[in-house]
Amino acid sequence: MSNFDYSLFQTINHLAVSDSFLNSFMEIIAQRAEYLFFAAIIFYWFYKKPTNRQMVVEAVLAACVAMLINMVIGLAFYRDRPFVAHHVHLLISHAKNASFPSDHATAAFVIATTIWMWRKRDGWLWLVLAAVVAFSRVWTGVHYPLDVIGGMFIGVTIAFVTHRFLTRLKFINRPLNYLIEQYEKAENKIMNKTNTM
Repeated sequence: MSNFDYSLFQTINHLAVSDSFLNSFMEIIAQRAEYLFFAAIIFYWFYKKPTNRQMVVEAVLAACVAMLINMVIGLAFYRDRPFVAHHVHLLISHAKNASFPSDHATAAFVIATTIWMWRKRDGWLWLVLAAVVAFSRVWTGVHYPLDVIGGMFIGVTIAFVTHRFLTRLKFINRPLNYLIEQYEKAENKIMNKTNTM
């Protein structure tokens, strides 16, 4: 499997030479696209539509769990970055920390999958962007394909598990909804005071 992984990595990473006109785009996606997912969280929180805030809370909780899992895996099954172990076409700078699993892929897919479960039309767009983020991490030389596939698997799985828990376990769901309601009441009071000034 490691030979196949490295062979596939070489194929994708070599695109940085054969299709170098896309390098700038891939560099931006690999380094900056994560901010789009953070922006999505903020947007959906303040875009008042039924269930949006429940979706955001779920996405944040799922992302925290997924990133904790990544940290444990990275410590238990340490794998060097491709540019540490091999000669690669490295397009972006990166710390020489654990390569598996990809935090970028995990974060992108856990948020995209959560959005997909609540809002299918929006979710497909976020899933496509998550896939591009994962691909760009290999293209730019900072991850092996199995790193991003592992990240994708963790992100998608944790998103589904979190959704299942929060929708079926009322003793968890009710306090979260209560906190959202209290926030909205406080928000409405502030807005009303602002409007009357």
